[in-house]
Amino acid sequence: MTILLLGSGGREHALAWKMLQSEHCSKLLVAPGNAGTAAIAENVNINPNDFEAVKNLVLTEKVDMVVVGPEDPLVKGIFDYFQQDVVLKDIPVIGPSKIGAQLEGSKEFAKEFLVKHNIPTAAYDSFTKDTVEAGCQFLTTLQPPYVLKADGLAAGKGVLIIQDLAEAQAELRNMLVNEKFGSASAKVVIEEFLDGIELSCFVLTDGKNYKILPTAKDYKRIGEGDTGLNTGGMGAVSPVPFADAVLMEKIESRIVKPTIDGLQKDGIPYKGFVFIGLIKVGNEPFVIEYNVRMGDPETEVVMPRLKSDLVSLFKAVATQTLDQEELEIDPRSATTIMVVSGGYPEDYEKGKAISGLEQVDGSIVFHAGTTLQNDQVVTNGGRVLAVTSYGDTFQEAIKKSYQNIDKLNFDKMYFRKDIGFDL
Repeated sequence: MTILLLGSGGREHALAWKMLQSEHCSKLLVAPGNAGTAAIAENVNINPNDFEAVKNLVLTEKVDMVVVGPEDPLVKGIFDYFQQDVVLKDIPVIGPSKIGAQLEGSKEFAKEFLVKHNIPTAAYDSFTKDTVEAGCQFLTTLQPPYVLKADGLAAGKGVLIIQDLAEAQAELRNMLVNEKFGSASAKVVIEEFLDGIELSCFVLTDGKNYKILPTAKDYKRIGEGDTGLNTGGMGAVSPVPFADAVLMEKIESRIVKPTIDGLQKDGIPYKGFVFIGLIKVGNEPFVIEYNVRMGDPETEVVMPRLKSDLVSLFKAVATQTLDQEELEIDPRSATTIMVVSGGYPEDYEKGKAISGLEQVDGSIVFHAGTTLQNDQVVTNGGRVLAVTSYGDTFQEAIKKSYQNIDKLNFDKMYFRKDIGFDL
């Protein structure tokens, strides 16, 4: 098969690495890709949101399947675009329909879905510019800290957790009236704060059947001890040590199954990944959020632990026969540490030459924000490289990743030295 993978991050490099292990994948195109995917597949310089350009590429290259990495094309309706096009409709797209993608595209849609299908989540209400004062009043009914979420896509940065009531009210006005996150915060969801430890559950579904992939936990804050600004993720660990059989049974019966059943009941076409952001409060799991694609950097630890053929799984998703597939998981732990540009998640410079990649031994380096400049790999984003390792324990895997990071270098390179500290 010729497969087209859309996206350019560490998640896409990890998906590409995994798909190329399949006997079903004879040619892999990545659009637009990065320096890491360029080394193993064929990069094509087109924007995943330019559906016309995607269509032309699919027809020119006789693409048999499209796998969508990031959320943007999904929320913009690439699945529906293929379904509604006479020439494209028989080419499977791995990713949900536009309405299914609203689980990530709209926090309010997701909360309404959760409540409707009795899936445990935090109490909430949502507000717009016109009801901003009612929102400020609602905040007074909650205990601090206060959770404010921009309704739309804000590149993982649209969630604020604030201790002080007056500050929370000021930020609510800032989001709604001053459009702090642009159109993403035209509506804001206010939630009760749940105090616990977070983990991510990844599900692959054909809309009817599902497989639960390895759990992972990522680390969002830029600073050690989980301090400082939110990022796209600074590292991840899989499996999650505290996700024992009892907790996993609760997650499946109370959250995963009702989610997939709910999609069916609501008539929402969904063939792809569901990322369920969870928090364990006491011994009970609650849903914080849905994403409609794999997480990043969690993909960089989940894919290495998947022993099954990923393309076989995708083919089964396309034909709604996922129940006939076996899921085989590597029992070892996998960890990834993100190496980022100095200044990230705020202003940072690009184009810094990266050295030491060829010296890495015993770890897999997934490229997140890189590109090629005259055959030299240079930085091209905030999060630059994800260094993934296996170990019998997550401590052993983390140690190996840090040993290999010591061999890497670029100007103003930064990474957290405490991934896994809370486990």
